[in-house]
Amino acid sequence: MKIRRLSESTINRIAAGEVIERPASAVKELVENAIDAGARNIDVVMVRGGRDLISVSDDGCGMDREELALAVERHATSKLREDDLTHITTMGFRGEALPSIASVARFAMSSRPQGSDEGWKIEIEGGKKTTLQPAALNPGTRVEVRDLFFATPARLKFLKTERTEYSYALDVMKRLAMAHPDVAFSLSDGERKSFQVSAAQGELLDSRLRRLSAILGHEFADNSLSIEVERDELRLTGFAGLPTFNRGNAQHQFLFVNGRPVKDKLLTGAVRGAYMDYLARDRHPVLALFLEVPPEVVDVNVHPAKAEVRFQDSGLVRGLIVGSLRRALADAGHRSSSTVADQALGAMRPELSESSLPQYKGQYQGNYSRYRTVPSYPSGFADRGTEFQRPLTSGRQLGLGEQGEEAFAPPMGRHEPEQAQEAAGRPDLTTYPLGAARGQLHETYIIAQTENGIVLVDQHAAHERLVYERMKNNMAETGIPRQTLLLPEVVELDQGAAERLAARSEELAELGLVLEAFGEGAVVVREAPALLGDTNIKGLVRDLADELAELDETLSLKERLEEVCSTMACHGSVRAGRRLTTDEMNALLREMEATPHSGQCNHGRPTYVELKLSDVEKLFGRR
Repeated sequence: MKIRRLSESTINRIAAGEVIERPASAVKELVENAIDAGARNIDVVMVRGGRDLISVSDDGCGMDREELALAVERHATSKLREDDLTHITTMGFRGEALPSIASVARFAMSSRPQGSDEGWKIEIEGGKKTTLQPAALNPGTRVEVRDLFFATPARLKFLKTERTEYSYALDVMKRLAMAHPDVAFSLSDGERKSFQVSAAQGELLDSRLRRLSAILGHEFADNSLSIEVERDELRLTGFAGLPTFNRGNAQHQFLFVNGRPVKDKLLTGAVRGAYMDYLARDRHPVLALFLEVPPEVVDVNVHPAKAEVRFQDSGLVRGLIVGSLRRALADAGHRSSSTVADQALGAMRPELSESSLPQYKGQYQGNYSRYRTVPSYPSGFADRGTEFQRPLTSGRQLGLGEQGEEAFAPPMGRHEPEQAQEAAGRPDLTTYPLGAARGQLHETYIIAQTENGIVLVDQHAAHERLVYERMKNNMAETGIPRQTLLLPEVVELDQGAAERLAARSEELAELGLVLEAFGEGAVVVREAPALLGDTNIKGLVRDLADELAELDETLSLKERLEEVCSTMACHGSVRAGRRLTTDEMNALLREMEATPHSGQCNHGRPTYVELKLSDVEKLFGRR
């Protein structure tokens, strides 16, 4: 065949294949057009997952008769000034969406400019236009797309179920709604509205948090940290969830560049890098970040659906995100997710029935029903930021040592009763954020009393975090101190594991672990980090060997410091099942208050749960 020009309808269908992948793609393009038109109310209707009907109505600036006829032409747009592709400030700019949609569906668009008494309508079926007709509608624009892909029936075979396609469109609507809190959005299936948010008022950060709470749930507002940083004409704002407020996948991470929702590997990697110190690999933070950059330093024209962007200086952007998130997490101190307390209360909620109380049936007939449900409770530990990080008296005065489990050695002399301590002028420990230790449960959990509630602490998880933070600080300052083993420990491994450890022996020595090859399939450990105290050397070495098997061989251990130190800290922490004295428990609580990030262990799990006295009283029907 000779080279020839394709017909206009064929060109539009090819473009539709790139731009309109599914009904949600059409919704995205049409809603973005409405946002660019200055709409403050956008209503979307999808019937049968968008197969039968997609209707988008807005109250934007509208179009007159001439503009309406031109809007459905290929590459006709009002969003580019002087053909400048380097200064794009609108959601759309190519002028492809409307003709692409119209080429594969039965398309109708009505519009009336603001301040005009005339409205007009144009219809297109499979790329064939009809003459414009007068239309009655409020100022704004209404687009109706019927029988999507009727002109390309092969595409219909690739669509999923109606519910799935509808859920894709719902995700699109939520993302656009997050980016534009000053716009009201709604999505309906023709019978009921599944999504509706009203326009938020007030300051941008406040209105944005209200919009995020409406979409992600009110728990997000209670467990998120505000982000607001500027650097070299880049501005990053938004809200990032506490490490303990996490999910099993990254579907709850929302990233926006100049108001445009994007899914970018650079940004996603930056988020992972910022949280790697606080979350296990299979857990993901919840956040919404909004990056504002000069239009000329970002290229939004690198993806047909404009879902990806390319930055002129990607290193600067990544550094801004990682640094801002880490700073916010550091400022959070040992604050933990408030949902942890709510979950604990839910687990303790009485579910009594007649069959479960046979011995009390006669005495309390009918009274058990009042315990079947318990109202929702206030959020848990309040953010007392600076108070949590307030300077303490010296560690020795609080019974804190400097290394390993010695940090919890009781002070010299006999233990004085608490009343005697208070009489002697010592502080009332219940006034501290984590309170005064009252006992130990199953030799695993510390029970502490605060001024207005109780705190339950997982002693192993908490101490693990403390050891980890000490190791990081030592690495950054003077290096991790080592202690020579009285008897060198020989650890037998498989040949591959022994070789991996021996190959990394110099790097492990910098982390306080001195070992060398000892024949085939074995290593001998001569020195260990002093912070770990009397630890299980064999277990530690075997876990490190497994860790090294999963690490990228091209990376140094310092580059993957969090995994290695985390493994060491886990072996050097107070074990569940170890009985602690009251002084040891209080020393642990005080050090938690003074240590950043102690609200979660190295795997992202909470180290403590706080229950307010009012919550406990409700459990027993006292309130």
